Amino acid sequence: MRSVRVVDAGQPQGVFEALREALGGGGPAVVPREGGVRGAVWPQEGEQVAQNVALVIETSGSTGVPKRVALSADALLASAAASAGAMGGQGQWLLALPAHYVAGAQVLVRSLAAETEPVLYGDGHFDAERFAAAAEELDHDYRYTSLVPVQLARLVQAAEGGSREVARALRRFDGILVGGQALPPSLRERAEDAGARILSTYGSSETAGGCVYDGVPIGTTVVRAVDGLLEISGPSLAEGYLGDPERTAAAFHEDGGARWYRTGDLGTVVDGRVTVLGRSDNVIISGGEKVLLDAVERAVHGIPGFAGAVVVAAADAEWGQVPVVVVAGVPETGLDGLRASVAEQLGRAAAPARIVPVAAVPRLSSGKPDRQAAARQPAHGGDTAQARRRGAILHRNDAENG
Repeated sequence: MRSVRVVDAGQPQGVFEALREALGGGGPAVVPREGGVRGAVWPQEGEQVAQNVALVIETSGSTGVPKRVALSADALLASAAASAGAMGGQGQWLLALPAHYVAGAQVLVRSLAAETEPVLYGDGHFDAERFAAAAEELDHDYRYTSLVPVQLARLVQAAEGGSREVARALRRFDGILVGGQALPPSLRERAEDAGARILSTYGSSETAGGCVYDGVPIGTTVVRAVDGLLEISGPSLAEGYLGDPERTAAAFHEDGGARWYRTGDLGTVVDGRVTVLGRSDNVIISGGEKVLLDAVERAVHGIPGFAGAVVVAAADAEWGQVPVVVVAGVPETGLDGLRASVAEQLGRAAAPARIVPVAAVPRLSSGKPDRQAAARQPAHGGDTAQARRRGAILHRNDAENG
């Protein structure tokens, strides 16, 4: 057995040093925790876990029920090696993500594997100019970072706005991993026009972070679709969930002599290329039709002014549930234009019922949208009665034309 060390994720240098000891084989298993909370949250400092567990990532599932993902040193280092192979070699990393998220922790693991010293952005609000200044500290021949789309969007906006420092920073990296949520194609195009080398990643804590780059599995990772749901096999899989054997058994299984992780994501694998369609639990039935909210969100992101919008479900007296768009500010495109564009791509049932403008889209500390908080916004915004009338007209016209 191995003891647990709880480390304040707000002190990434401390997490880095703790991971160095854990991956070396002798140190305690690292639990990077926001605020370094000890005693009140399990596992506590000094408790025992399996000997092969080197890192525990604490996260909430799509249902909000906490998960404690146990990762071995072998899984973490296999992921780091696969990433280096996909990106062209080992290098120096700039950490701009929280260390208690797997993408942030893996920046530190990759640094240890490469025997390089990471540059640490530190805590606080993400600022493009501050990021650019940190990027200037990188002195290795190969330079990398990992971001979420909202961070990349701020960098691109600053570069397009005339910041030479940010534009230079974007070009300095040999690879910028972007994950955590779908990367809007328009944002990727703008970033690449600015000279950034972008790799869109797919993975989770259960796979030790991103294991598919630009639709292609990295290293010896294998991805397959079973009944429309993606499953992943390979050396970077987690051991399971601490203290939750039932959830572990539901998520991980053996088949054909290999161990597989059921992702819960809808997707396809064609000629080895992976396409992620969205979460299987992020689907609603609107007027009797199945609507993938992730697909609606991708369509919405392609409309000017909605690149950072979040699409959530809202109850509707007539249709059961309807998609609702939560967006910062008031975009020029109105509800009618938005509905028409989405309906053309995905069908009338997918057309959002209303737009809810907010001062800022709520986000988690990782930079990802806080979908649970966003889902509470529609109750306080929009003309519900008018939206239902518009929805009824569109559904009725669709039925008459179908």
